Amino acid sequence: MKKKALFEKLPEKLPSGNRWLYAAGMAAMLLVLNHITVGGPKSGNYAAYSVATVLNGAVLGVAFFVHSRVAAYIDEQYCDLRKTLVRVALSVCAHAVVSGAFVLLVAWLYIGMGLFGSVLSVHTLVVVYVINFAAMVLVTALRETFGALARWRQHEINAERLMKENVNGQLESLKAQISPHFLFNTLNSLSALIGEDPEKAEEFVDEMARVYRYLLQTNHSSVDQGDFEQLTTLKKELSFIESYGHLLKTRYGDGMKLYIHVEECFLDCRIPPLTLQLLVENAVKHNVIRASRPLTIFILSTVEGCLMVRNNLQKKSLTAGAENIESTHVGLTNIMTKYQLLSEYRPGMPQPAIESNHEFFTVTLPLIS
Repeated sequence: MKKKALFEKLPEKLPSGNRWLYAAGMAAMLLVLNHITVGGPKSGNYAAYSVATVLNGAVLGVAFFVHSRVAAYIDEQYCDLRKTLVRVALSVCAHAVVSGAFVLLVAWLYIGMGLFGSVLSVHTLVVVYVINFAAMVLVTALRETFGALARWRQHEINAERLMKENVNGQLESLKAQISPHFLFNTLNSLSALIGEDPEKAEEFVDEMARVYRYLLQTNHSSVDQGDFEQLTTLKKELSFIESYGHLLKTRYGDGMKLYIHVEECFLDCRIPPLTLQLLVENAVKHNVIRASRPLTIFILSTVEGCLMVRNNLQKKSLTAGAENIESTHVGLTNIMTKYQLLSEYRPGMPQPAIESNHEFFTVTLPLIS
C-alpha cells in the first residue's frame, strides 16, 4: 500500500479547475499592471503596448513561479499541524519579500528607466503593494482554514483505518493463541511436565497466564478506551515475548532458541502492541524446528535506534506435515500497515525494513520515542 501523507504537499501539477483559476488571475494581474504602467493602447501605439504586455507578462510569470516554489518548499518543510503558526508566518514573510522584489523590479523598469513613457509613481506602487499584501494574508488565512478542515477529515479517516488494523491484528493474534491446535500443544506440554517436573509445570502455568493476560488486556484496553493510536512500551512487549518464548521453548525443547539483547536506553520507546509476537509466530509457523536443526530467533537493538528481529531460514518443505501452511504474509502486512498509518501522524517516520536471503529472515522495526 502506498503511503498517502496526512499533511499533503502542494501538487506539482495543478488540477484543471485550478489551472483555469490561475490563468484568470494572471490575466487580471496583467491587465492591472498594464494599466498602472503604460495605460492602454494609445492612438496607434499598439506595438509599444504589445511589447509592454509581453514584458509585464514575463515579470508576472517569474514572480508567480518563484512564489509558488517558495510556498511549496515551506509547506513541505513545515507540514506538521503543530507547525501551523510557523508555516503561516513564513508564507506571509516570503510573499512580502517576493512581492517587494517584484515591485522594485517594476519601479526600476518604469520609473528608473522610464520605459514606454510610463507615468507610474512610487505612491501608486506602494498602494498596489499594500493591497496585494492584504489580499495575500486573506488568501493564506482561507487556505489554512480549508487545509485544516481537510486534514481533520483525513485524520478521522486514518483513525478509523488504524482502529480496524489494530483490532484485526489483535484479534488475529488472540485467535491464533486460543486456537484448539495451540491449546492442545500447550496443554500437552503442561501434562508432560506435571509428571516429570512439577516445579517446571508450575512455572509453565505462570508464563502461560502472563501470555493470555497480556493478550486479553491489550485487546480490552484498546476497545474500551477507543485509542487506536495506542502503543506499548518496548519493555512491556519484551516481557510478554519472554513469556511467550518460554511456552515455545518448553514445547520444542532444544529445537527452539530465543535470544533477546536490547539496550536499556531503548526500553521506554514504543511499538505497536503484539508486533513481536506476530514476528515470532511467523518464524515458528514457516520454519523447520528440530533439535538437530534449531530455529534461532534474535531480538536485538541497533545503534540507529531500531529493533531487529532475525531468525535463521529453514523453510518447511511441502511434505513437512500438517502444520505446513503456505505463507499469506498477513502478519507482515498487518505490521507494515500499522506503521504506514502511524507515519501519517508522524510525517517522516521510517518504515519497517524486511530483508531475506538464503540464511536469515530479518525485520527491522523503527522504535517510536
